[in-house]
Amino acid sequence: MMSLWLWVARRRHGVGGGTAFGYARGQAAMMYGLAFVCVVETVALSVLLGDWPTVHAVVLFLDVYTVVFVVALHAASVVRPHVVGDGVLRVRRAVHVDLRIPVGRIASVRRELRMTHEAAEGELDLAVGAQTTVTVELAEPVTHVTFFGRPREIRVVRFHADDSDGLVRAVRALAAPTLLGDSV
Repeated sequence: MMSLWLWVARRRHGVGGGTAFGYARGQAAMMYGLAFVCVVETVALSVLLGDWPTVHAVVLFLDVYTVVFVVALHAASVVRPHVVGDGVLRVRRAVHVDLRIPVGRIASVRRELRMTHEAAEGELDLAVGAQTTVTVELAEPVTHVTFFGRPREIRVVRFHADDSDGLVRAVRALAAPTLLGDSV
């Protein structure tokens, strides 16, 4: 819910002096559509449960909370963008993923549109709208802690960025001395 307050205040979390690259634009229509459906459900249930005030009050509370929660999920993606700066590429996905990749470990970075993602050991795919637009291959693995606290060694990271070309250029500029090989 803190993300909702940051979004209303037009602030970002954890950007500091780095350059921010958003990724929420690809999911915005779906999230707003889901919020709209939740609002329609709230109105419909309010009418249907009008004769039972106690049940109506409980369901109304849960429905309003659901609408706020859906909007807050989208806000979490908006206020926590990917960040390039201070010798680190910070790849994020709302409040669930925050992977810091030191630029010295990046072997290559490229813009690559992928629509299919098979789960593979050592790879982290953070698709938005079932697509990724940036692929980062690492010379040395980084540790990613999953949502349930399990550590995974990651060698390839694929993620979506609204301005994937700009992100790739920024990473290359920051990591130019250490990149082993790049492809466009």
